[in-house]
Amino acid sequence: MDEGFRVEVSFDDEEHGTSLRERLRAVDLDDQARERLGPAAMVSRDGPKLFVYTPSEAAAREAERVVRDLVSEDELAADFRVTRWHPIEEEWKDAGVPLPATPAEQEAEYATREAAEAEEAKREGAFDWYVVAHLPGRGAAEALEEELRAEGLAPHRRWRYVTVGVLTEERAQELVERLRAELPDDADVRFEVDLSDVTRSPLQFLPF
Repeated sequence: MDEGFRVEVSFDDEEHGTSLRERLRAVDLDDQARERLGPAAMVSRDGPKLFVYTPSEAAAREAERVVRDLVSEDELAADFRVTRWHPIEEEWKDAGVPLPATPAEQEAEYATREAAEAEEAKREGAFDWYVVAHLPGRGAAEALEEELRAEGLAPHRRWRYVTVGVLTEERAQELVERLRAELPDDADVRFEVDLSDVTRSPLQFLPF
């Protein structure tokens, strides 16, 4: 969803979020409301928050109006916000904030993302991305460990395996490409992603 938009609906408690979600999925939902939301709209819930994902800002604005009407009919109170996905920074920002248009703006967003990833890694004691190298011999693994450590990284070696955590997928890809070019042909180098945050997420997607 590199160009996705979403409507964020925040309720006071989880019960209200569930109530509206069920209303959106109800069989007797007004046909006009379904048509206004469109077939591309997707709904998810995370605790007391409800999200409506759309492919364009116009669709998001229309979805916001539909959900506002339903909230009002149910005599509920909620805060609304329309946001846009920024793929470089990997963050949802206010829809009024444009995507970076110049190399300098793209670099600034990426730097912000790396800073956030570094803070998260420090707080959790783990990285989201890891580069793993299986070397043909123990000596080669020791040499690679020393090389990466001299570069300021924190590799871990187990026999002929060297693992090092990196902040982003881009950094992981760069390191894999570099090591594949530098190491012997029989070395196996790849990167892996830690999916523990995804598997723990309570987020539920609900198509109309």
